[in-house]
Amino acid sequence: MKIQELADKTGLSAHTIRFYEKEGLLDSRHVQRAENNYRNYADEAIERLKLVKKFQRLGCSLAELKTVLHDHDTNAPTHEQVIEWIRQKMIEIEHKKDELDQILETLNWMLEYRTALMNDPEKAKSLLKLLHSK
Repeated sequence: MKIQELADKTGLSAHTIRFYEKEGLLDSRHVQRAENNYRNYADEAIERLKLVKKFQRLGCSLAELKTVLHDHDTNAPTHEQVIEWIRQKMIEIEHKKDELDQILETLNWMLEYRTALMNDPEKAKSLLKLLHSK
């Protein structure tokens, strides 16, 4: 299949698919070059790209993706290693969640303060005093 058909089937852009190929996430099992130098993608490329998207949703970096896909292809890691990777990924996501919670807390305070400035300047002063006393 041509790149646009693969893009349509995976929901990825042709540019993204080319980037993944360049980065080694797709290999000769997934894409072949025709005599005219056009790419021809195998049906296996669909599943491979779905797997890439799945691990991206888990927060995997490009380097992690390469490792995960290599391990997937070779069945290299033990169950214990996979379990440890999952635990580490969960810890990483918990840290990110904590950071996002702090950002939301700050934004909520900013919203409350700005609203108070418009509607109740005395309340705004109180919010500032409270902030500086922390």
